[in-house]
Amino acid sequence: MNASTWIAIYIPIFIIFFVVIPLNNRKAAFILRLKRKKKGRNTMSNSMIESLIGKEVMISTGSIGSSYDKVTVVEVVDNWMKVEKKGKVDLINIDFIQGIKIKED
Repeated sequence: MNASTWIAIYIPIFIIFFVVIPLNNRKAAFILRLKRKKKGRNTMSNSMIESLIGKEVMISTGSIGSSYDKVTVVEVVDNWMKVEKKGKVDLINIDFIQGIKIKED
C-alpha cells in the first residue's frame, strides 16, 4: 500500500475517534449537568402566586434583575406574572423570583 491509501483510510478514522466522539461526549455531559442543576431547584407554584393577585408586594429577583418595590400583582399566566406600579406594567418570569414580601396594612 502506498501512502495515499493509508491517508485515505486512517484520516477519517482519526477524525471520528479523536474529534467527533469527544465533542458529542462533552455536549452530553453539559446537558446532564444542566438537568441535574434544574432538578435540585425548587420553583414557586402558580397557585401560591395567584393568591397574591390584587395585593401589594415587594419582589426580589436577586442578581439577575432588579427588585420591584410596592407593585400590585395583576395577573399570573403560565410562568409569567404581570405587575403594575403607578400605571406602568411589567412582566416578570416566575422562575427568576427569589422572594416575595407581602405588604401588611
